[in-house]
Amino acid sequence: MWKLPEGAEFVLRRLQEAGYQAYVAGGCVRDTLLGKMPKDWDVCTNALPCEMQRIFADCHVIETGLQHGTLTVMYHHEPFEVTTFRVDGEYTDHRHPDEVVFVTDVREDLSRRDFTVNAMAWSPKTGVVDAFGGQEDLEKRLIRCVGEPEKRFGEDALRIMRALRFASVYGFAIDPATDAAIHALKDTLTDVAAERIRVELQKLLCGDGAGDILRAYPDVMQVIMPKLAKVDWPSTVAAAENAPATEILRLTLLLHQLEPADAKAVLVSLKPDNFTRDRVLTLVTNQDYPFQTTRHSLLTALSLFGEEVVRQLLAVRKAKGASDVEPLSAVLDEVLADGVCYSVKDMAVNGRDLMALGARGKAVGECLNHLLSLLLSEELPNECVALLGAAKAHLDA
Repeated sequence: MWKLPEGAEFVLRRLQEAGYQAYVAGGCVRDTLLGKMPKDWDVCTNALPCEMQRIFADCHVIETGLQHGTLTVMYHHEPFEVTTFRVDGEYTDHRHPDEVVFVTDVREDLSRRDFTVNAMAWSPKTGVVDAFGGQEDLEKRLIRCVGEPEKRFGEDALRIMRALRFASVYGFAIDPATDAAIHALKDTLTDVAAERIRVELQKLLCGDGAGDILRAYPDVMQVIMPKLAKVDWPSTVAAAENAPATEILRLTLLLHQLEPADAKAVLVSLKPDNFTRDRVLTLVTNQDYPFQTTRHSLLTALSLFGEEVVRQLLAVRKAKGASDVEPLSAVLDEVLADGVCYSVKDMAVNGRDLMALGARGKAVGECLNHLLSLLLSEELPNECVALLGAAKAHLDA
């Protein structure tokens, strides 16, 4: 079960050979116990930061987190975070500890973590160290805070979103006391940066259990996206969980009952990357595009939006319960297989060719659009001679 990458083995071995305790801890232990491949392998140790610097003096290290006890060891260009056992001080901003205190017992370090399933450590010498019932909660498929939920969420409000994200991604239930604290402290999410909220929301929306979590926590969603108070929540959630598990499609369905201006306001507040913001807004704005099961209709849509957006619009349409998506997709596939031109940039002639015929200024663009309309109606083949003939006739008219 415990197949560690070479870098993690190296870090553990180097610390233990120097006489210190060393464990992999957190998410990598959780995922390994679930039979999943961890993405990151974090190490915790009783070695102090200055001692870690000495132990890894011959390695490429990054010291940006050293004041909080974290040193990043690069092993064949792969990063491994190594952190001194610590407990956190007060969290006056509901996000970051005001100070950290280094300790010598791994169990004290695990006691500061958010959820029991993330509060386990492992080393080849000790096996799993589980002081808070994490293995039992994994078996129960349960997300439960370490210690008092109100304290955990009061320390770091982002843990509310992390609880919902883990429950969605792993299909776990949320412990009743943890659930009650989420509802009670949801408003503290306003203290968290939008960028951090968006990362957790993205993962939540793409989880297999997203529908169950969205249904159970509309109050939390309305704290981070207040305009969702305007929508019919049950039908919104039903549409979102029917969509393919991508952030763009599920976020589109989450916002699809809003006016485009309100959807844009939500997207701006979440601060996604520009591509995601613009694509979701395009899909919300054009979700009711009047598709027809004809070649001309699909070619016109392709010319307006491109293939990717057309397919996403069809996915949105299907998630909302439309029954005509399969025949529309069949016609779309047929058109694309035939290689019909639907874009000015793919035409066999260009603006320079039209200028050679005498076109100038706006007439160039108008003529290109005229030729494209003939291609979309399949009145002409996308061949240079045919297009130039049609262009000359149009310019001479």
